[in-house]
Amino acid sequence: MIVLQVVLYFLSFFVIWYCSGIIINSLTRFTERLGLSSFAVSFFVLGILTSIPEFAVGINSILKQTPDIYVGNLLGASLVLFVFVIPLLAVLSGGVKMAHKLSSDNLIFALLVVAAPVFLIADNVLTRTESVFLILLYGILFYFIEHKHGLLDSIRTQKMSKKHLIEDIIELVIAGIVIFLVSQYLVNQTIYFSTLLSVSPFLISVIVLALGTNLPELTLAVRSVLEGKNEVALGDYLGSAAANTLLFGVLTFINRERIQISTYSFKTIVMMLLGLGLFYYFSRSKQDISRREGKILLLAYLLFIIVEVVIR
Repeated sequence: MIVLQVVLYFLSFFVIWYCSGIIINSLTRFTERLGLSSFAVSFFVLGILTSIPEFAVGINSILKQTPDIYVGNLLGASLVLFVFVIPLLAVLSGGVKMAHKLSSDNLIFALLVVAAPVFLIADNVLTRTESVFLILLYGILFYFIEHKHGLLDSIRTQKMSKKHLIEDIIELVIAGIVIFLVSQYLVNQTIYFSTLLSVSPFLISVIVLALGTNLPELTLAVRSVLEGKNEVALGDYLGSAAANTLLFGVLTFINRERIQISTYSFKTIVMMLLGLGLFYYFSRSKQDISRREGKILLLAYLLFIIVEVVIR
């Protein structure tokens, strides 16, 4: 029985992956018809779209009154992107170039936006005031990048097939409903496994859920390897991680009550900042990640898991 539940738990991630692909493809076609800036789309539109699984998990965890699940999921998801997904691509393809149009200052600011929740819950509490700050922080990032790359200014009017538009909307609605229902199951099972294993839901979320809900981003990396490409659109991943900060703010605001995360500790802060710091250090000058640097980042992620599991 337990084995079946574990199998269904992991199969649920693939259902989310498949439905996320439908949503991303549908809205990508829509934004292309509008003629939006490719970088702005990858940073903001795709960034938010690839975070749909995290949002669905967050809503369901709030409904179940277990907000520590979405906190762990979002924290882990941001780390997974920079210390697992991109490094994995670097190792498999012999190094990756990171194509982006961000200045050094904007890159640093974007990474600070990603890291902001790590600092705010250092006292093991997340408040509505802090949630508003996170939303505003993302808004400021949006302003600076949109001002430079013109997400809104680049919109042009084109004729759209009504039939195709209706088909895209139907696909979006159905895929969104499936993701929400499957996320509800994932939250319930996370609570069940945390009780069964006598560990906190936060721990399972920061490790297991974070990997599962990042399958859309992992798919982009695997697809790049299969197509023989060694260039990654950093906007996709950085935008997704920044969107997690926005979700932190929105979900915490919706939750209304202060969130206590008793299992979040100094070791988690140190490991997350170490991972993000290493990523920035390796990429800041050359704008690429070598195979050796990818291995170091993967080892940092493995160390993060060991520290989280062993040291309580």
